[in-house]
Amino acid sequence: MAAELLVLPALLAYGEAAVAYGAEVKRPGTAGRLAIWGVRVGWLAHTALLLVQAAQAGGFAWSSWGGALNLLAWLVVGAYLIWGCRPRFRLLGLAVMPLAVALLALALVGGGAGATGTGPGFVLALHVALMLAGFAGFALAGGLSGFYLWHERRLKRRSPGILRLRVPPLESLDRLAGRTVAVALAALTGGMVVGLVGFAVRDAARFDLAMAWTVGVWSLYLAYVLLRVRGLHGRRAAHLALAGLVGVAALLPITHFA
Repeated sequence: MAAELLVLPALLAYGEAAVAYGAEVKRPGTAGRLAIWGVRVGWLAHTALLLVQAAQAGGFAWSSWGGALNLLAWLVVGAYLIWGCRPRFRLLGLAVMPLAVALLALALVGGGAGATGTGPGFVLALHVALMLAGFAGFALAGGLSGFYLWHERRLKRRSPGILRLRVPPLESLDRLAGRTVAVALAALTGGMVVGLVGFAVRDAARFDLAMAWTVGVWSLYLAYVLLRVRGLHGRRAAHLALAGLVGVAALLPITHFA
């Protein structure tokens, strides 16, 4: 019951942040500060929720579909906070916070925000944690890429008030998205390797739709990294990162129903 009570403050704070970021674009000022405090308060409440779940499960408590979405939302917001506290990167919350609200709401519906049973073994826990860390990185890179395209369009249109918004240069957004994908790809690769080893040890390996889709997502982001080495940047790189994010979003229900 304690875990279920903690999810509502996190959800409300994330929702407040999403609304405040939208207001900041239309009228820069105090809304941005209210937004970042909403993110911080929500993330702290979310962290408390995860700690309670871990205590109730006696270990890793997020191997179910709903639990995975719950942990993924926390990782996405935590990754955003690394840069989001800086004024120039705060508006990235326009992309990140609605996603966090959606993930946490789906987790609540899927039963991942309440009490859980006994946690899985270490190998499975490490597999799930690395996979979700990779997905969180891809979500953040997708947010950066979407922000890049939005900011580029506003610059070309010379939108009113563009100079009043504290936004990083396009080159910084592009470079940060590329680095984020590289780190996330490493985490995803580690998660896939740990999963294969775990399945081999248990002699329960089977190649299903979820595994095939995961390999497809991994291949797409590997192509992204390799193409960036060969000079892919700017709008084309942003579109490819967003395409990868669509693949990640499609993987979540496939994993649930496979």
